[in-house]
Amino acid sequence: MRLFSTISLLLFLSVLLCACPYSSPYQLDANPNIYVEDDLLGSWATFVKKPVSGKEEPVKLILSKRNDTEYNIAFTGYLDELRPFKLVYKDSVSGTAFMSTVAGKQFLNISIKGTNYIAELKLKNGTLSLLPLVEHFTSKMIQNNAELRNCVELHYKTRVHALYDDDFCLRDMVKVN
Repeated sequence: MRLFSTISLLLFLSVLLCACPYSSPYQLDANPNIYVEDDLLGSWATFVKKPVSGKEEPVKLILSKRNDTEYNIAFTGYLDELRPFKLVYKDSVSGTAFMSTVAGKQFLNISIKGTNYIAELKLKNGTLSLLPLVEHFTSKMIQNNAELRNCVELHYKTRVHALYDDDFCLRDMVKVN
């Protein structure tokens, strides 16, 4: 019995420690169809806690208009955990993004180096939160954009709280110069 509980604990810890944002070759929509929101454009800043030390470090999100329906997106600041994945160029991670609406919620389809990440976007009381879905938000093997959209919709309809990757969440960012 003790062996079973030890194995169960190790399995739980391995899943917990290996969590990362959901990534996919697919997006919620095949093409961007929601116009860029001017309120989102600019630099947004917050502090994130380092996973090991708990020390707070600054992170900045910069959104600019790429075209009528797409954003250029960049993250700067505390990015040490991303360096092993070769996503960081100089001092930032850059990509493109576009907005989708699923289950009455806004999402950014963020594309960085050919990989797509899905993050719920909340703009409330002058603060912006970017909440990426965790890798295991669904156990289904996604085969296309429509399946991804259906899985996200089902996730939000069947859960009291959505599953976010807390290590990558940027909560309550404020607009800065």
